[in-house]
Amino acid sequence: MNNRKIEFLVGCFVLIGLAAVLYLAIQVGSAQFFGRDSYELKARFSSTSGVNAGSRVEIAGVRVGTVKEIVLDENFFSIVTFELPNQIELDDDTIVSVKTAGLIGDRFLNLSPGGSGFPLEPGDMIVDTEAALDIEGLISRFALGGIDDESK
Repeated sequence: MNNRKIEFLVGCFVLIGLAAVLYLAIQVGSAQFFGRDSYELKARFSSTSGVNAGSRVEIAGVRVGTVKEIVLDENFFSIVTFELPNQIELDDDTIVSVKTAGLIGDRFLNLSPGGSGFPLEPGDMIVDTEAALDIEGLISRFALGGIDDESK
């Protein structure tokens, strides 16, 4: 009888361990089964060089979301789909910028919330965007003398 009790306790311990591993795997993978606590927005850019799916989305230096997808539309604009929590409500005059973390760091999206009073709905497109500064292009223009001299 004592052997059965020990086997039962070991079995319960193993089941609890498997449940904990499953829970952690779901949390790390960001899987959601019981409804969404976030929504998606889109932004249209002339260039999103360096931004990838999984890049962060920030407001005032705080990570608030994640880039989900980047596609090219028929007019050769880059359409970025990103996800934000439901607690963050943005107005339709929000500006989305591509920023760089440090001099040669990763690129991410920075949101500058507006104040129009007209909230964005899930799936809406933000067209007030700023592409990243092309440092390589500026350096090559400067090195090859492509910058106009205003003093002429």
